[in-house]
Amino acid sequence: MKLETTYMGLKLKNPLVPSASPLSKEISNIRHMEDVGASAVVLESLFEEQISHESQELDYFLTQGTESYAEALSYFPDSEVYDFGPDEYLKHLSNAKEAVDIPIIASLNGVSIGGWIDYAQKLENAGADAIELNSYYLATNPEISSQKIEDNYVEILKAVKSSVKIPVAYKLSPFFTSMSAMAKRFDEAGADALVLFNRFYQPDIDLENLDVIPNIVLSTSHSMRLPLRWIAILYGKIEASLGATRGIHEGTDAIKMLMVGADVTMVCSELLRNGIKRISGIISEMTKWMEENEYESVEQMKGSMSYKSVAEPAAYSRANYMKALKSYI
Repeated sequence: MKLETTYMGLKLKNPLVPSASPLSKEISNIRHMEDVGASAVVLESLFEEQISHESQELDYFLTQGTESYAEALSYFPDSEVYDFGPDEYLKHLSNAKEAVDIPIIASLNGVSIGGWIDYAQKLENAGADAIELNSYYLATNPEISSQKIEDNYVEILKAVKSSVKIPVAYKLSPFFTSMSAMAKRFDEAGADALVLFNRFYQPDIDLENLDVIPNIVLSTSHSMRLPLRWIAILYGKIEASLGATRGIHEGTDAIKMLMVGADVTMVCSELLRNGIKRISGIISEMTKWMEENEYESVEQMKGSMSYKSVAEPAAYSRANYMKALKSYI
């Protein structure tokens, strides 16, 4: 049984990669991930706010529209809340590289082309095998056009790509008007991988204290349907690798993502809920399914259920919407 896969040029022993999460704060956890079968690890994100609080461009994207609310500017957390500052993050990355043999992917989260872009080179020098960019700007200001926001995403990618030699993945939001067009733009701008999709924690309201509060809700297997659909559509249309994240909880979830064209399947909520040991369980479930269904390798199944491979590609488009509604009655 051959579980090997290639992700943005990295040769991995299997497709299962723990995504960025608090679990990677501890070196012991990263070692445990490797021991139970993880093929690579994405470190917890380093946020732009941790690197450059003074960036005027960052201020433009984060604070537009807050001038009417005096308390808004004080909402952003002080540096003390972060577990790692920039220097600590570099040291942690270096320690992780020394502790394990699997690839370590650094994660950068930001919204502007500022000093944090230069930091990508420091991550490369510290030993990162690749960098995963995670940019998400919530467009609350009606004066900032969608074109400007999309252009900003592309320019961030180009800036990072120009500063490093290691592969660069872009973890994307699903909230683009034309996902196919944006995927093509990122591909043409040099993205080595697209990771679909980042999952944003939406606020809730505390009715007792009348306060807006963060509320983390872990994913379920149903959460995988959005990235599954778009990976199926994009497979074969772009050169970049495709990473599936969101809703990977069982071996069959990973199998489905591979069949629509993913090169890797990333897991987070399942590990937070049931522990790092679930990595070996998911891999065992994948192997068992492949044996029972006579698949010899991951490469054999990859893309076999993609948009370009299935008999009825309309199942991934609007036609399936109408069929699904009728089937419920």
